[in-house]
Amino acid sequence: MTQPPPTPPEYPEPTGRPDRPGAAQVPRQAPPYPQHPQYPQYPPYPQQTAPGASPYVPQQATPAPPQYPTGPTAPQPVYPQAAVPPPYPHAPAPYPQAAAAPTHPQAAVPPPPGSPLHPHHISTDRGRVHIAGQQRRTDAAAFGNLLLHLPNFLCSLIVVTLVSLLLGELGILLILAWLASGALVFHRPTESALARHLLRLRYPTPQERAKLEPVWREVTARAGVDGRTYELWVEDSDSLNAVAAAGHIVGVTRFAMNNLPNGELAAVMAHELGHHVGGHAWSGLLGYWYALPGRIAWRMLRAVTGFLFQVSRAFSCIGVAFFGVCVGGLALATITSLYGLPLLVLGMPYALAAVGRRSELRADRHAAALGFAPMLAAVLDKLHQQEQLRTAALTAADQGAPVPAASRLLSSHPDYHTRLHHLQQYLQPTR
Repeated sequence: MTQPPPTPPEYPEPTGRPDRPGAAQVPRQAPPYPQHPQYPQYPPYPQQTAPGASPYVPQQATPAPPQYPTGPTAPQPVYPQAAVPPPYPHAPAPYPQAAAAPTHPQAAVPPPPGSPLHPHHISTDRGRVHIAGQQRRTDAAAFGNLLLHLPNFLCSLIVVTLVSLLLGELGILLILAWLASGALVFHRPTESALARHLLRLRYPTPQERAKLEPVWREVTARAGVDGRTYELWVEDSDSLNAVAAAGHIVGVTRFAMNNLPNGELAAVMAHELGHHVGGHAWSGLLGYWYALPGRIAWRMLRAVTGFLFQVSRAFSCIGVAFFGVCVGGLALATITSLYGLPLLVLGMPYALAAVGRRSELRADRHAAALGFAPMLAAVLDKLHQQEQLRTAALTAADQGAPVPAASRLLSSHPDYHTRLHHLQQYLQPTR
């Protein structure tokens, strides 16, 4: 049986078609068109653009990338951290403060000189001590001191010879006794008498000795010197000072002993030990001893000349002129007969002062070489302050009168700045 062919489906016509009058007015619906798949929106990129990209490209022109799968195990996209700069802090980070100083008593009140907390305190505990083979020497300053005292010695010899003429045949004994008397400066009882009567020194008390001996033992141990060779004396003075007397005496003032830390006291003692080790003490005393007769004769001559000048003023100008002629003739005859030696003697004080300043610098170097350079610099600073106060007082008393240049040339000690300059090589830190 034959099946009829299938009838094609009829599509409803839209209402009001002009080409088909009388047709049923059934609304015609267009078949639905496929819609564009809705992709998820990708998170917007940051406003900052990558290096080399143009910041003016609109975002609509950039196709949205497909959404990556999400899930607990799905990898998350990692974006470069440089694209998004870190937020700028609203306030700068606090600057790290320096470590607070330890709450030490020194920060508020300096420790006393005898306290172990003082920066210039040294330990005096010493074990074995090495004694050097050469205890003393004669350096250039000591040799120059002896050489410069030679004109004074010759003048003193002339004075002693003139006095010995009054004794007749016993005069030669006086000359020999004077020449041999130089050995007395190394005689311990004579040294003690000179220290007691000329320098106003005394033996230390047991309490003072207990304070001085440990410091002195430390100084001599560093120098390799037998400390028992020397004697410690004390001067009752309120000034900061010390002295190397004769050949075996080291004296310090009461102020230095009681008001200096033991490190600075050791620096002062090491300085005086430098005078002894270098031969400055005994050469200076020996030159002074042999120049003493000439000094006494010069003082007597000045006194007699001053008296005669006062007498000549009573006879008006004629008497003064006569006195001047007599004194000038006598001086010219003396200079001529002694081959100009008196003129040389007049310049000796300046040369001896220059040698004395050199010996002070050498003693400073000796103390600094033993490790007492910072302590010695502190002592020099204190001495400089005392000198400034003394100079200010003298200037106020003299109504601002300047210090004459001759007094500076006759000073046996260098000024503060010169001594500190020569200590700089020992004060610089070692690499």
